[in-house]
Amino acid sequence: MAELSYLDVVSQRVVLFDGAAGTWLQGRDLTADDFGGPDLEGCNEVLGVTRPDEIAALHDAYLEAGADVVETNTFGSLAITLAEYAMAERSFEISEANARIARRVASDYSTADRSRFVAGSIGPGTKAPSLGQIRFAELRDAYEVQCAGLLAGGVDLFVMETQFDLLGIKAAMIGARRAMRAAGREVPLQVQVTIELTGRMLPGTEIGAALTTVAALGPDVVGINCATGPAEMSEHLRYLAQHSPVPVSCLPNAGLPSVVDGHMH
Repeated sequence: MAELSYLDVVSQRVVLFDGAAGTWLQGRDLTADDFGGPDLEGCNEVLGVTRPDEIAALHDAYLEAGADVVETNTFGSLAITLAEYAMAERSFEISEANARIARRVASDYSTADRSRFVAGSIGPGTKAPSLGQIRFAELRDAYEVQCAGLLAGGVDLFVMETQFDLLGIKAAMIGARRAMRAAGREVPLQVQVTIELTGRMLPGTEIGAALTTVAALGPDVVGINCATGPAEMSEHLRYLAQHSPVPVSCLPNAGLPSVVDGHMH
């Protein structure tokens, strides 16, 4: 019997993703040396190169807790984001390194009865094309490089998460498909928007318009993540559940991260 794919499992039952990476890493008391120097401190993605043991421990913790899927430590491995640390040219390298770590750990937990999957985490970057902060083609090409690295590292799917700009989503999906075509390998596209306390995405898009636009681009899963917690996203999730033509994902956080007595909570 062939091993079930991610979408096969999604069609059969609820699939459980892992939890937050940033706050987990905050709790590890890492120093500037762990990141490769003071100039890189805070760039969690580079830890896949400088401290692969810590990233492996992150995935191990969530898989041990029962997650079906772990996300790669690549939310900000887009060249546009890495440029803030003068590392734009390392997008492929950092994306591949983090994906390989997640692939290795997930494979160790996979059994004949239960596969564990690796989702290539693709964040929104820091510049919105809809606001004229970056050219569409530049963003698309940057996503292609990031996705190529994730594919080389062995991801089972792409999760484009915390997306706040519909034009950015289009750039990410085109970049991903170009990377898949070049690699000769197709993986599912899971697209997740984030809704602000205003009830809309950052540029003012409400959930109905977002779903209509994203669904037309042909994702395999559509969903919502981040926001300020489960309660605030419930009505938006209800709309997706009633109207989405594809499976729905929901990855809430437990409120906004905050520092209490010097520690992240």
